Amino acid sequence: MISTTLFAAVIFVIAVTMTMTGRGGGNFYVLTLVLMGQSMHQAATLGQFILILTAVAGMIVFHKNKMIDWKLALIIDPPTDIMAFFGGYLSEYVSGVHLKMVFSGLLVLAGLIMLIKVKDKPITKQKKFGYWHRTYNGYSYVVNLWLAIPVTAIVGLASGALGISGGSFKIPLMVLFCGVPMPVAIGTSSAMVAATALMGFFGHLTKGHFNPDLALPLVIAAVLGGFIGGKFALKTKPANLKKIFAITTIVAAGFMMANALIS
Repeated sequence: MISTTLFAAVIFVIAVTMTMTGRGGGNFYVLTLVLMGQSMHQAATLGQFILILTAVAGMIVFHKNKMIDWKLALIIDPPTDIMAFFGGYLSEYVSGVHLKMVFSGLLVLAGLIMLIKVKDKPITKQKKFGYWHRTYNGYSYVVNLWLAIPVTAIVGLASGALGISGGSFKIPLMVLFCGVPMPVAIGTSSAMVAATALMGFFGHLTKGHFNPDLALPLVIAAVLGGFIGGKFALKTKPANLKKIFAITTIVAAGFMMANALIS
């Protein structure tokens, strides 16, 4: 019971940090569960379940404070979810080690970009086809659909193959290339993470990999972390959220690279 309590505390800390930055944190959850002695399939399944409930907990906080652009999520998330299915289906034909190493490099790049650009700079383009002008909760920004939809589709394909949510790439896409304010990007990402994780969980559930007995204490810790992480996100300056996002993204890259090297 001591070990379960310890791991629940670790899950709680991960949930707080990941919810603050609008990411799923699948890498961290799966690694923690594997260290608990779970098989990779069981860890991936329970990790997805934790992702769902953590994201939903944060989503409740973000929705209440008008930080989720639901219309934006409904436009750019379906390509991720659809391609995540194909990524999972085709994953057996791709070297997992090579895929993880490439993805790690991209994570580092995403984190470094977020460190360099620390100010929100809304895109101001003339109205033309494929550029969606949005006004939400007092913010105005332009979503480049020609860029957003293909990128989210590619992210979904890679995320499905690796069993992660892809939030590490969606937030830089929204903030740096679509001018979405960091608080709105984090809230919107939390909604998309929940949807992507739900699809992945159902896929694993059909294979009987879910361990409900172990899930209860860990899920309680994760849900509490999701609520608290959402509250912290509301009180943290956007520039600091970007720094936290960048640092945790680079750390996640390190975890994925280590996993690739030892697998």
